[in-house]
Amino acid sequence: MSAWRRSPAAPGVGIGTLYRHFPTRDAVLAAVYRREVQQMAEAAARLLTSEQPGEALHEWMRLFVDYILTKKVIAPALGGGAGEIYAASGLSIIDAITLLVDRARAAGDVRPDTEPSDILRALIGFTYGASGPGWEASARRLIDILMDGLRAPRQGA
Repeated sequence: MSAWRRSPAAPGVGIGTLYRHFPTRDAVLAAVYRREVQQMAEAAARLLTSEQPGEALHEWMRLFVDYILTKKVIAPALGGGAGEIYAASGLSIIDAITLLVDRARAAGDVRPDTEPSDILRALIGFTYGASGPGWEASARRLIDILMDGLRAPRQGA
């Protein structure tokens, strides 16, 4: 009997199936990255169904930290093909953050002059140095500080 046992619930996917779908290691990594981008884009709409727009934006920004972590791990492995993959996926991220900001502005949850590109630029800056110790906690603190500054002033305040 093999040292590896398949559990009753495990799919019967062998290495041949894997290579039919992903002929190279780079193809697997590119598919993983594209899936991460798709999940970030889908998270925007999903969060808007369960949270107030401002909180949906805040939560999505927290998820962005995890997305950057995945990107930082995959980028070196992709080598020269990373630029093309990032360019194609960037539009999905921009669409997601634009949807969230537009809804948060319309709801009065963030300042009316809030721009998606400004938030994205800040998020990228917050995740700079993603290989250093404690960067994730720091990025999340900075997101909370940014969100405090984005909140629309309350009437009479």
